[in-house]
Amino acid sequence: MTDPFLSLPGAVVAEGVDAGVPGHYGEPMREQRALERGTAVVDLGDRAIVTVSGPDRLSWLHSMASQALDRLAPGGSAEALFLDANGHIEHVAHVIDDGERSWLIVEGDEAAALAAFLDRMRFMLRVEVADASTEFAVLGALSTEALDAAVAAAAPAGVALDWRDPWAAGSPGGHRYAAEAGHPGASWTWVERIVPRTALADAAAAVAAGRIAAAGSLAAEALRIAAWRPRRATEVDEKAIPHELDWLRSAVDLGKGCYKGQETVAKVLNLGRPPRRLVLVHLDGSDTVLPAAGDEIIALKVRPEPAEGEQPERRVVGRITSSAMHYELGPIALAVVKRAVPAALELIVESHGIDVAAAQVEIVPADARSAVDVPRLPRLGVRP
Repeated sequence: MTDPFLSLPGAVVAEGVDAGVPGHYGEPMREQRALERGTAVVDLGDRAIVTVSGPDRLSWLHSMASQALDRLAPGGSAEALFLDANGHIEHVAHVIDDGERSWLIVEGDEAAALAAFLDRMRFMLRVEVADASTEFAVLGALSTEALDAAVAAAAPAGVALDWRDPWAAGSPGGHRYAAEAGHPGASWTWVERIVPRTALADAAAAVAAGRIAAAGSLAAEALRIAAWRPRRATEVDEKAIPHELDWLRSAVDLGKGCYKGQETVAKVLNLGRPPRRLVLVHLDGSDTVLPAAGDEIIALKVRPEPAEGEQPERRVVGRITSSAMHYELGPIALAVVKRAVPAALELIVESHGIDVAAAQVEIVPADARSAVDVPRLPRLGVRP
């Protein structure tokens, strides 16, 4: 299907994880400002939607997800993770319930796998799983007013399907690794609206008529990165656990009952420390090189008395997960680094054959402590 937003003047198709929707419309920096002011919408037509209907849907989803979903009221929304037995993140879902169906917004390449997983777990419960991506689409904005100017939300059961991101304040029952003072996510008022896919043409027409502006995926990504907000398509790899990305903040209820992966969630929070951690990276823009996802982060180690001509030792300590050119902060990125990397350590990013100087801002701190102080037992044979 042709995306109507790609027919708007100046539309340039995105590459990478957002391929298929406009990356920008010719002025990415201006689009960022409009999006931040709440006067622009983003085409999220590359997202997918899985629906779960039936009277047992909420208690069933609740039993498998990291988030408490059994009491989700009509019109309510939440973020949930589906983990494997070792606590690694497998699926991330933005959940809305309308009283009759639960709507799960996921990355476009996740729908088939998530629907298949849920279908296998139905057993004798009264639930039905379907992929609704061909019928419905998603628009995003930082205000509902912008979305209202573009198109009305779908309301099959009389309830508007607006998913409101809990990242700004966090969700009840969660845990925050990042300090709240000065947290840039406080202004991240992101909303994702489900609409009939045919309504994308109406939204594009509203943009063409000047009733609302359009921003590309590059603008949305730049503001997301600046808000320290993790995303399934970029920050998650096969080893990722929620603690490393500060995802206990918005997608995990630590007081809910048993679910797959809960043992790891509790163990790392209460007794251990995340083996890796998410950081924001400020990049040197003098070479006009913007690192790409997967580029390695290198720590330079210089000996106290190096020999003449000796080069510093280079050690890989992490990787870039997503990057953007921010209208105010310049080149920035999110990255996952080893837990023990000191915050003040000099770093570089190897990208396009160039060493790009980088400075990290801690999101998950290097000294993220255990939630429970467990006394250490004395070693056998050692007198106090």
